[in-house]
Formats: sequence, C-alpha cells, structure tokens
Amino acid sequence: MHALLRLPYEFVWRAANALAPVVPSSGNKILRTLKSRVELKARIDAWAGAHRDLSRPLLWMHASSVGESLQALPVLNLFRERSREVQIVFTFYSPSAETATRNFPADFVSYLPFDTAASMRHLIESLKPTALVFSKLDVWPTLVAEARSAGVRTGIISGTLHSDSGRSSTIASLLLRDTYAALDSVGAVSAEDRANIVELGAHASRVTVTGDTRYDQVWARRQRDGPVELLDHLRTNRPTIVAGSTWQSDEVHLLKSFAKTRKNHRRLRLIIAPHEPTAGSIESIISWSNSNSFTAARLDDPTAADADLVIVDRLGVLGDLYALADIAYVGGGFHRAGLHSVLEPAAFGKPVLFGAPYGRSREAELLVSNSGARAIADASELTAVLTQWLTDSSTRTAAGSAAEQVVKRGLGAAEASYSLITKLLEAARL
Repeated sequence: MHALLRLPYEFVWRAANALAPVVPSSGNKILRTLKSRVELKARIDAWAGAHRDLSRPLLWMHASSVGESLQALPVLNLFRERSREVQIVFTFYSPSAETATRNFPADFVSYLPFDTAASMRHLIESLKPTALVFSKLDVWPTLVAEARSAGVRTGIISGTLHSDSGRSSTIASLLLRDTYAALDSVGAVSAEDRANIVELGAHASRVTVTGDTRYDQVWARRQRDGPVELLDHLRTNRPTIVAGSTWQSDEVHLLKSFAKTRKNHRRLRLIIAPHEPTAGSIESIISWSNSNSFTAARLDDPTAADADLVIVDRLGVLGDLYALADIAYVGGGFHRAGLHSVLEPAAFGKPVLFGAPYGRSREAELLVSNSGARAIADASELTAVLTQWLTDSSTRTAAGSAAEQVVKRGLGAAEASYSLITKLLEAARL
C-alpha cells in the first residue's frame, strides 16, 4: 500500500472497530457488518486454543460475500475428500454470507475482523495458517502484508478483474498494487483477467489461467439431491417461471409481463425470490398479486403448490428451486448491483432471461451468444419471449440444452484451483 494511504486506511478500520460495540442490533446491512465484529477476536482465539493442531497444515480461505463463498465451496470439498490432514478455516466479510457458509466443510467458519494491523497480526499469530487464499477478488492489503511478514503463502482462486473495474483506478492502484505484487500464486478466470491482474501489480510468472469455480459449484448442486420435501411441496405440472434475486426494478417488468402472458397461458405460475426478502418487498408483491386477482402464497404455505404466485421469503433455497422451472428469470440486470448468477438455472438445463443492461457478466454473454439465454429490454420484449418459449416447447428445450452445455464446458476450475493451493501448502513446508 502506498505510504500516503496507510494512515487514513488504518484510521477507517480502527473507527469501525470503535463503533462496533455501540451500534444497535439491526437488520440494516451496514449495522450488521459492524455488530458482527463484536467479540470476534475472542471467538477466534477460543477455537484456535482448543482445536489448532500445529502438526497439521492449515488452509485459510476467505471470501467477501455469498457468491464468492460458493465459488470456494467446490475447492473446499476437494480438500475434505482428498486432504483430510489439512485443517481449514473459512472467513467472510459480508453478513449476507453468514447463512450460506454455516455448513461449509471447514473446521472453523467466521467473519473476518476489520483490516487493521493489530487485528490481522493477532489473527495470524492465533491461527498460524500455512496458506491464505482469497476467492475471486476480496484481497485485503493489511492482511496480505501481515501474512507475508509471517511467512504465510498467499494466493487467489477464480481471480477476475475487468478492464473497467474500479480496482484499476488510480486510488485503488495505490491501495492494492503492492498487495497483488506480494501474492505467491494467482489463478485467473480467463486470459483477459490474467492480463488485468498482472497490470494491477501481480507478477506475471505467478498468474495462471485456472478457470471459474462457479461452474463446478453450480454443477455439483445440480448433481446432488435437493431439499426433497421443499421441492415436492411445490412440484406441479403447471408451466413455471422461477425468478431469482429480483429487485423492484426487475419486478416492474416481470410482474407486468406475467400478467399479460397469463391471458393466453392461464395455468402459468411464477415463483419469485426477491434478492432482499424484506417484509416490505414481500408485501408489495402480495399486494400486486391481489390487485390483479392472482392467488399468492409464501414458500411454506400449505397451499403454495396451487398458488399463481409463490413468494420465496427466505434465503439459501433459490439454487434448488430452479429445478422446478420451465423458464428462469435472473434479476439484477435492471439494477445498479448488476446481474446475479445466471449459471445456477443454466446448470439445470433451463433457458434463462434477464435484463438487457447485463453489464460485465461474462457468463451472461456466453449464454446469449450460445442461444441459451435472452436479454430483454422491457416488459413487452419479455412477454414476447415468454410467449414464444411457452408455445414452442422444442425451442424452449433447445435453449435450455444450450445453457447446460455452456456450464459443462466451464467445468474443471475446481481441480485446477485445488492443485494451485496444494502447491502453496507444499511450498510452505520446504
């Protein structure tokens, strides 16, 4: 990190630590982020004191949020299957990852403390990791610096960096260039990502293309048995749209199109999972449904299978619900947050729809170029595509098969990432 940024950077995270004990408990994401760090040091120390076995190597993996955590999952599974001698600690930053990581195959799962020098130094002394590996991009400058000082090997898997990323800005470069240069090994998603990561500061000889572990993760989810009780509860022979991770900006188009399409497809139903299933967002959808004379039910309602519109009011089940879809809609294209995971429905062989301004989603571009997905500009265009796919089952099936093939062609990154990390662990023992 550039010397001019060290003091203000340290000050920001020390201030966050000072605020954490006094902020109120709340559903607000920022307040939850602060509150989650209270007594975090004691919990980590307690695990390390009771369970850290210094005769065994320790792999510490870190991810920012849900998506990045799930990218790490297939690699963690490989270590659990093949390298039982390795202890595993998994940390994450965002509260949104707390539920998703609860049952991860790791010896200890925790929030990451804020990135101050004292916190990171103490954390490394407590855990005594052999290697520290980041999933995708959530690389913390002070953590990497302290790890390097302690002789801990560091790396990234599924590394990605778009040419127009904010991480390429002058300030970000001053903040991160030394951090990327300090990394021992980086597995990039593509050749373009590799070039951009090297441009940001990583040594070219240490960056290889290993692919994107999201393909392995969604394919593994498709292969395993889903929550049978939940799926059977909703299973029906009605044509079904499963809309995942929607924002209000998606729902404006989606609900209008659903109402219009229903005029010619009376049995059509919609299962909708808002990205943030707050009481307000759920009540808004129910109110819309009632005003349009549709029956609506929440996910666990006994009558959900018979409802025209089913609202998914909890997290962690969307990836399995896509198995019920005839057509999938993925939200975020009309929202500044950006498009969410289009690979989850594609893995189930479902044709995918999303908002046309899908920005920097490489997977969306692949699905569209391979005829496995369609990008729509508004409700009218969405209605036209829904009508086509509902009327012509062969076209719909062909699109779903094309989407599935895109996922199959992307498999293999978990194996490559496992190999990369294994080499880091072995190098640390020399």
